Amino acid sequence: MQPPAGSQVSRVPAQRTPPEQMAPPAPAPLPVRPKRPLRTVLMVVAGVLALLCAGGAVVGFVLYDRATAPDRSAPDVVVANYIQAYLINRNDAKAKEFTCSSGGDLDGIRALRAELEQREANFDVMIKVSWGPLVRAQEGNDESVTTTLAISSSQDGQPRSSRREAWRFALVDNHDGWRVCGAEKIG
Repeated sequence: MQPPAGSQVSRVPAQRTPPEQMAPPAPAPLPVRPKRPLRTVLMVVAGVLALLCAGGAVVGFVLYDRATAPDRSAPDVVVANYIQAYLINRNDAKAKEFTCSSGGDLDGIRALRAELEQREANFDVMIKVSWGPLVRAQEGNDESVTTTLAISSSQDGQPRSSRREAWRFALVDNHDGWRVCGAEKIG
């Protein structure tokens, strides 16, 4: 069949490229990975939770540290905590948190505690110590706190004896707060 007149189709038979000269076939396209929006969402949520947990741990540590640190903010507070720890609870480790690192001149208060312990053992009594108002006095860069210790004993719930002693505590403001560096009985 002849092409119509005016046609631009060639009358030359079609020529094919020999197979050895043909370009290699295009490689098969790589399979498309299916989109995984759920996996992405889970990874983001896990990352956010990890950050929240880490932040919570830091906040928890800071709050715990502040709550358990001894209060050495003021001389009278330190003296009250020291008397509570050393004479009432008789906890040397806790009392040490409120004293000078050098130990200071605390022989008088040590002697008082030794006397109280000896009386408890010798007379089978229970001795309680309390303190009165804490009066602060400035002494140069340091301060002193004066108070009255009330010492009372009882046996089987019955009061046996009581006395009052005036004490002066010398305090020094170290880099981490006030510390008791001396204690003496006055009067």
